Amino acid sequence: MPPTEEPEPAAAACPAPDLATLEAESLPAGSAAGRRVDRRGIAVGAVLLAACAGLVLYGVLDTEEKSVEPKRPTASVTYEVTGEGTADLTYQARSESGTAVVARRVSLPWKKTVRVPLGRAPIVTITLDANGGQARCALAVRGRHVQTATAYGSYGRATCQGELPAPENTTDAVAPAQGES
Repeated sequence: MPPTEEPEPAAAACPAPDLATLEAESLPAGSAAGRRVDRRGIAVGAVLLAACAGLVLYGVLDTEEKSVEPKRPTASVTYEVTGEGTADLTYQARSESGTAVVARRVSLPWKKTVRVPLGRAPIVTITLDANGGQARCALAVRGRHVQTATAYGSYGRATCQGELPAPENTTDAVAPAQGES
């Protein structure tokens, strides 16, 4: 049998060293090459910090007051529910689509002033719970009383509803009522 050559175990276990690795390991700490890498990191960090500061300053300096006008003229509507205990309430608020706000187990008395888009009917509905009792709703549009209704007994219901004009005369429509801010 012909003799076979076997590779030397030391050569197979240790691959040839990388030149860059040898140079980096042979440099003393704090050498010029080591500082160059640190300076690049600091420079990149400074650029990022300057970019962030620029964006923040742009946001702060661009705070010009922009008047936000409602898409549709509104009127001030005050809903008031008096009584004792709790009740479920449904009322029309700032929604352009006419979606009602539902408030469950509201402690009475309760009062809320909202801006309702013209052409939408301001409405508040009271529903008493199983304990019943008595609750009264009142509706005022632009500070003027429009309607009152009373709910009695177990699961008693009452609705107060008013009318707002269609949005034609916009100067009167967006003017606040007396005493409103």
